[in-house]
Amino acid sequence: MIQSFGYELIKQEGLEEGLEKGLKEGFKQGFQEGHEQGYREGVLEAIALGLELKFGVKGLKLMPEIEAITDLGILRILEKAIRTAQSPEELRELYRR
Repeated sequence: MIQSFGYELIKQEGLEEGLEKGLKEGFKQGFQEGHEQGYREGVLEAIALGLELKFGVKGLKLMPEIEAITDLGILRILEKAIRTAQSPEELRELYRR
């Protein structure tokens, strides 16, 4: 196959365009994942504080189980449920269902 200057120029432009697009998509994905991770950590900190203030050490004993939860929706439910829960066991029932 004969390669011309025009072919090389088009090839180079295509590579640059692909690299730029890949970088943008990678940045966007990385930003989104970082945002979600930061949000999750904030919710976990709020849960830990709530458990400690309301139930003391007994409440904090739930944290290893709660930290294993990956569903942000469930974590948000737990965060809000601390206000009305009567015991750590009552909270445990919410995520063991």
